[in-house]
Amino acid sequence: MSPSTLDPDREVRFALVGPGKVAELHAAALGRIPGARLVAVAGRDHVRTAAFAQLFGARADGGLAETLVRGGVDAVVLCTPHPLHADQAIEVADAGLAVIVEKPLALDPGDADRILAAARASGVLLSVISQRRWYPAVRRVKAAIDEGRIGTPALATLEVLGWRGPEYYAMDAWRGTQAGEGGGVLVNQAVHLLDLLCWFLGDPVEVDGFTANVNHPEIEVEDTAVAVVRFASGALATVTASNAQRPGLWGRVHVHGRNGASVGVETDTGSSFVAGMSAPSPARNDLWAIPGEAQLAEGWPAEDAAAMAGLDLETHFHELQLRDITAAIRERRTPEVSGEDGRRAVALVWAVYEAQATGGRVLLPAHGP
Repeated sequence: MSPSTLDPDREVRFALVGPGKVAELHAAALGRIPGARLVAVAGRDHVRTAAFAQLFGARADGGLAETLVRGGVDAVVLCTPHPLHADQAIEVADAGLAVIVEKPLALDPGDADRILAAARASGVLLSVISQRRWYPAVRRVKAAIDEGRIGTPALATLEVLGWRGPEYYAMDAWRGTQAGEGGGVLVNQAVHLLDLLCWFLGDPVEVDGFTANVNHPEIEVEDTAVAVVRFASGALATVTASNAQRPGLWGRVHVHGRNGASVGVETDTGSSFVAGMSAPSPARNDLWAIPGEAQLAEGWPAEDAAAMAGLDLETHFHELQLRDITAAIRERRTPEVSGEDGRRAVALVWAVYEAQATGGRVLLPAHGP
């Protein structure tokens, strides 16, 4: 039974592909969602897959193809290396199943458009994991923009200044390789905040940028990137992303409006967390300059601390997004993070790489049919 014909009284059955550290977050989160159940785990390493499946009470499949043949699932979460996302997502959509992709959706806008077209043709849900959108401090920034409290956004600054040591890249053979990741800090760590930047400002249309490897000779990809971005709205942004600061400093996005007011969020204090290895730091509104709202901002740290007390922050925000996805499948609606949202971040990352490769400004390709 495909998600488009799902009995609203039956649970949504999920499969996970790629039983690694990120998949563990999904499995734990799904276990807390009423109406959702993890039924299958697929991976090429039979021992690892069997152990993962046993831990979470699911069946073990030898890969995505076997999962699709055996059936009994409504939605597939892809937690595989980035270069595999496009073909696997299309395979899932063609099978009539909902597609959930760990960031990024794909590695270039063309592949993203192929995924979107496949999902539309089959009439299935498509979503990209962007769990930071559920951080309370992030939601405040979005609300301030949407409600016009800073006027029209005019300027933004994005900074991801973290650290990844050799031990991080040694955890898996694909890490730090062009074939395994399709890029470095932009496509792996900064993509989270690039998604927020596009959520706040809309469609990026023109980009210039540079990439470099500052102090990671053991990897093939960039550990540092800088860019300037123009959005369709006319807003401008600067992007600085790096894994070359030891210890990690922060990840944050600040947005400045035409009425002179400014808002911002620090999503990560220090380096962005590593799934299965560290917990995320509580996000905070490190900039809030809207007249008359200073007193509100002063109370948010205590409010957020009370709300987060006792929660598993490593999985909580994945759970919130997966709850929305589960509800969207049942209600046959677009999830809060759509495939189109995922494409925006892909296009922005791709454009920075293209600017580095060509030595000039890049106009982003229009959305495919």
